[in-house]
Amino acid sequence: MNQPAPADSSLLTYTHVIYALHALSVLIGVTGPATIVGSFVFGLPSIIAVIMNYVRRSDVRGSWLDSHFSWQIRTFWFALLWITLAGIISAPLVLLLGLGIVTFFVAAAVVGLWVLYRVIRGWLALRDGKPLPGSP
Repeated sequence: MNQPAPADSSLLTYTHVIYALHALSVLIGVTGPATIVGSFVFGLPSIIAVIMNYVRRSDVRGSWLDSHFSWQIRTFWFALLWITLAGIISAPLVLLLGLGIVTFFVAAAVVGLWVLYRVIRGWLALRDGKPLPGSP
């Protein structure tokens, strides 16, 4: 089995900063009026973080940090996809005694917990110097 190339220490720090920005979005969602997922996909810290991922993605190719960049990017885009689908499905249900409000709230809570899990798991793996599964 091929071992990924070692990562440059500046890229390791860069990846920590990206996780910190995502964690800041989660914290804003937990402590503010927004939901975790709302703050994550629409909040400036996570938007900046995903842009940072794309800007330096080629620099981490072939290193174990590549898995973290893929993990972070997929977390952002899947959270956006799922909350958008929840909105589309819940919108017509609002007419049925407000059922759509409940379905959207439940979906936002589930996706928010998933985002929280992904940020924590990814950052802990980074701290331990480990790549993430299911990534290049």
